[in-house]
Amino acid sequence: MKKIIVPASLAAVACLGQSAVSAAEKPNILIILADDLGYADLGFQGAKDIPTPNIDALAKSGTIFTDAHVSASVCSPSRAGLMTGIYQQRFGHEANCPPPDKGMDVKQKTLADYLKSLGYRTGVIGKWHLGDKDKFHPLKRGFDYFYGFREGGRPYFHNAKKIDKKGNPRAIEKNWEQVSFDGYLTDVFGEKAVEFLESSATAGKPFFLYLAFNAPHSPYQAKDEDLAFFAGKIKNKRRRVYAAMVYALDRAIGRVMKTLDAKKLRGNTLVFFLSDNGGPPRTGALNTPLNGSKGIDFEGGIRVPFIVSWPGHFPSGKKCAAVVSSLDIAPTCLSVAGSAPPKKLVGENLFEIVKNGKRDHSLFWRKLYFGAVRLGPWKLIEVDGYGYALYNLEKDLGESENLSKKMPEKLAQLKAIYERWRKTLVEPLWGEGGKWKRINVKRHINLIEGKPELDKIKY
Repeated sequence: MKKIIVPASLAAVACLGQSAVSAAEKPNILIILADDLGYADLGFQGAKDIPTPNIDALAKSGTIFTDAHVSASVCSPSRAGLMTGIYQQRFGHEANCPPPDKGMDVKQKTLADYLKSLGYRTGVIGKWHLGDKDKFHPLKRGFDYFYGFREGGRPYFHNAKKIDKKGNPRAIEKNWEQVSFDGYLTDVFGEKAVEFLESSATAGKPFFLYLAFNAPHSPYQAKDEDLAFFAGKIKNKRRRVYAAMVYALDRAIGRVMKTLDAKKLRGNTLVFFLSDNGGPPRTGALNTPLNGSKGIDFEGGIRVPFIVSWPGHFPSGKKCAAVVSSLDIAPTCLSVAGSAPPKKLVGENLFEIVKNGKRDHSLFWRKLYFGAVRLGPWKLIEVDGYGYALYNLEKDLGESENLSKKMPEKLAQLKAIYERWRKTLVEPLWGEGGKWKRINVKRHINLIEGKPELDKIKY
């Protein structure tokens, strides 16, 4: 693998835990997050029916992590882990869709808080989904600029009479002011990101932009011209609409990357691309060759496409098979920004993971009534009231053979590791209701027992 080149000043900071990197030496940081993207729905991931030339070009310019995960299989807790760099279950953010009075614990520092204190200009564009109330607002969580919506989902076109009525947390805001918009929302978020980058080019300080698209999350809406592009190419209507949404996402990302080049920012910008979780069932998304999908702890719910690109620093056009997590983004960013990551951050520096070819710690998941632990190639899944399943992902990526009875010693080892971690968690601050418990527990059990994930049983 090509050697990773880190500027000497940054390497010294990473080793010594100091904060002496000048503004000119600190890289810009761009995190691009897709929403509910299927694992197999990009060209570089093997998709044949959805062209994604811009994301593929980004992959070619950087390192593709083939064993990458997020900290939750659903939107809000996954974003809470990404933003704080710690397991979100440790501050009660375990379930999805916070109630109106709940959100990401205000006592937790965000990546934006840390980077702002290091001299960064910070912005978030897109979906927030970490609390509706003003105290959870992005401008209260370390960001200087916000253009997007507070809630978990919304239509892709403006509707003043419904979703965009005054006071609706799904309406679009610019900072604190509710605003209208013209066109297709994925395009709009791309345009706003371009504006942020253009203004950052002359700001005299490094920037951190968290570009959190809501595409291709429901509702499934696409531009007529994008749908026309796939007419006759994809027969399944659901897949066709979904493909058009991914196509628009790729176009917006292309505009962003072209702006970095035009403003001569690309060489000093560290770019991450990933999805917040796996693709959901029955939407047209594909997670091939993974088993499972959004909402559960099989790989189809938590393993995501993951690219890290920084020309001259991360190997370009290479694949890294080491196990990585979205939790690794925060310590990586802080290290290159000139600060030793706080000890409470649970991730590892991606520079070190690529250099060593492995990670040093296990990964964990937990969502109310099921959870998992990953140790090397081994993965344990626990389902409350049912028991455990054990898989060797190196030999069985599709999690088709439960080895729990064949390998009791390995099962006991992972159970002990998982239970020690569970003792570090707090009680969830909110739940999701009995319906979702029944559905998601049954989805796990079906897959463990070799049945279809979703069946005709009325949950």
